[in-house]
Amino acid sequence: MKQVPGSLRNWFTIHFIADIIFAVSLLFFPEYFLSFFGFNTAEPLLARLVGAALIGIGGTSLLMRTKSVESFQTMLTLKILWSYTAIICFVVALFQGSPAITWLFLAIFVLFAIVWTYYKRKLQTK
Repeated sequence: MKQVPGSLRNWFTIHFIADIIFAVSLLFFPEYFLSFFGFNTAEPLLARLVGAALIGIGGTSLLMRTKSVESFQTMLTLKILWSYTAIICFVVALFQGSPAITWLFLAIFVLFAIVWTYYKRKLQTK
């Protein structure tokens, strides 16, 4: 029977922490948070919606970190779709003159995309 590696459960906890840090900032202090990093603060609603999405993804990561392989497979699919789509968004933004800090956010999403893809393949081959 397939087992979820403890390291993947740890990554889900790390992802929860990262998501919550950004989510709280985007939900409650969108103008300050965005301007701190050099982003346009014209519409805080959009930042708050991203914060809400991060609460959903991160919160689910925390709540299901003790679940079955099948649950992890489903969540990994969501995380892979989210990560790679975000990577495309960051690359487009960089071509459109986004602040240099965008490279850091891109790197974070690339790291998570690699982690999620690795574990998705690992769980499929066990």
